Amino acid sequence: MLTLVTGTTGQVGRRFVPRLLAQRQPGEQVRVLVRDAARGERFAELGAQVAVGDMRDEETLGKALAGADAVVNVAASFRGVPDEEAWAVNRDAAVALGRAAQASGVERFVQVSTNNVYGVGRGRPLTEEDESRPGGAMWGAYPESKAEAERELLALKYLDVRIGRLPFVYGEGDPHLANSLHWAARWAPHQRLQMAHHADVAQGLMRLLYAPGIAGRIYNIADDAPVTTVELYQLNGVEAPAGIHELTDPDPWFGITSNQRIRRELGFRPIYPSVWTARDAGAL
Repeated sequence: MLTLVTGTTGQVGRRFVPRLLAQRQPGEQVRVLVRDAARGERFAELGAQVAVGDMRDEETLGKALAGADAVVNVAASFRGVPDEEAWAVNRDAAVALGRAAQASGVERFVQVSTNNVYGVGRGRPLTEEDESRPGGAMWGAYPESKAEAERELLALKYLDVRIGRLPFVYGEGDPHLANSLHWAARWAPHQRLQMAHHADVAQGLMRLLYAPGIAGRIYNIADDAPVTTVELYQLNGVEAPAGIHELTDPDPWFGITSNQRIRRELGFRPIYPSVWTARDAGAL
């Protein structure tokens, strides 16, 4: 089995690929797609094949997919980029990769998506059966383009597509946790954030990659204990601003997802059930 992974230099990809390489079985190979050969050297040292080029280039896709049996598309563009860039990477490039994979005879295609595609809350944990409802504080080009990519990829015939929806991802030095304070000041103190540690994101994606018979299935990858705004400040060692205690939460179930499907069907169990478990283990 040869697996092609895209988006390998981002926060998720750079932590996922070493785990994928470490857990491969005899005969399994991993190929990474990078735009700069120098950024692929670390993966090559770990035993990965390296393909160089832009995934938006048709010729690059042909070379990167040659002989591949599976694809894990981690590539994403969302923070601080123009809407056109988000659409170009998150939908257009993802769908082009899916079509190229289809033409190359790839057997499995794991699309990494986001829980932001759900949009507004439903008054309970969000499940994979819930349709996308545009709206909410996080709605914009990123979740909209990811939702469109999901729909178009799942519509491709003869390609085994599986979707993994990620929440707020943290851990292992990822600055995401510290960056959360940039917008936490606008949240009510009891507002909650669904999270997953990088170790559990990797676990979830590998379960999606290797599980047989789940073509067309969507899975939320998440831990068991969303954290509050006040806890975000505590985790960062910063006192919460007094003003946030006057704020209210208009949608207390916004972004809160159920992980019951992936637990039940794929045997997923969070290594770090909460961010506090990760903190105590020194894994932040």
